[in-house]
Amino acid sequence: MIKLAIIGTNWITDKFIAAALQSQQYQLVAVYSRSLDKGRLFAQKYHIDSVYTDLDELAKNPQIDAIYIASPNSLHFNQAKLMLENGKDVICEKPLTSNLKQTQALIEIAINHQQVLFEALKTYYLPNYQQIRNYLPKLGKIHKVLLNYCQYSSRYPSYLKGENPNTFNPLFSNGSIMDIGVYPLNFAIGLWGKPTTISATASLLESGVDGHGSVIMEYEDFEVIIWHSKVSNSYIPSEIQGQDGALIINQLSICQQVSYQPRQAELQDISVPQNSNDMFYEANHFAQLCQQRQIEHNGLSNSLTAAELLTTIRQQTGVIFPADQFDLP
Repeated sequence: MIKLAIIGTNWITDKFIAAALQSQQYQLVAVYSRSLDKGRLFAQKYHIDSVYTDLDELAKNPQIDAIYIASPNSLHFNQAKLMLENGKDVICEKPLTSNLKQTQALIEIAINHQQVLFEALKTYYLPNYQQIRNYLPKLGKIHKVLLNYCQYSSRYPSYLKGENPNTFNPLFSNGSIMDIGVYPLNFAIGLWGKPTTISATASLLESGVDGHGSVIMEYEDFEVIIWHSKVSNSYIPSEIQGQDGALIINQLSICQQVSYQPRQAELQDISVPQNSNDMFYEANHFAQLCQQRQIEHNGLSNSLTAAELLTTIRQQTGVIFPADQFDLP
């Protein structure tokens, strides 16, 4: 049983805890929050008493095996570094860090301390993502790919009113490509690896982050087009087009429904059942890595590629974070 602590007390933390407990491989033992009252309120839901407001104290607790980090993006590196250096395995929400330099350093720290570092990119571990992988050969030669994830942020009205929510604040290494765009970007990386070239455009908000944008990833003989937005909704699916057929994916991040359209036959729903909590599979995979002590696992390579591409995309679109301007501690 993995003794788990969490950093962050938001809705996604609740969802991960539910997934972790459902897997029957974790015991929640501690909660960290900057606010003691908020931390205690959150801990009460899970009938635990250990609430921390000091990260150093949390890191030094020998009773904790692993940490789930769901704090703002800009805090991921320092928090994960502290936990790894104190002998804790770490599962960290996407994106793993703010940029490539931080990701490279964090992976090196994890390997040096022989701790598991895992980016919680849930899509990779979904049964329907594996279905997509299984059906790719049926498409024949791939020609065109459209990966679409556009979701109007619940915080955008606050931003329009002149407020400064974290999700549109460069101080927290946020914006559309870092929050929404990571899903289609990683979706492509998981299937086809690193592209030969990448080009990106974006519409920047006055805060300095991107509200929406597009990315073209060129592979040897086909291209992947990514649409991402935090300021508008899309109602069309994603699609992988091949010479002999196509795959159609609804709700890309969770692969809600996957259909196979042969070139000369009827549309087929090839979806398989998935747990109603789509974080169940990532929680399960992280537990396996921890139990088997798989330090240099395949996910790290994908995290490095994603960090490199995200950093390149921001350089091309002019999105600069404060985290980019400081030397690593």
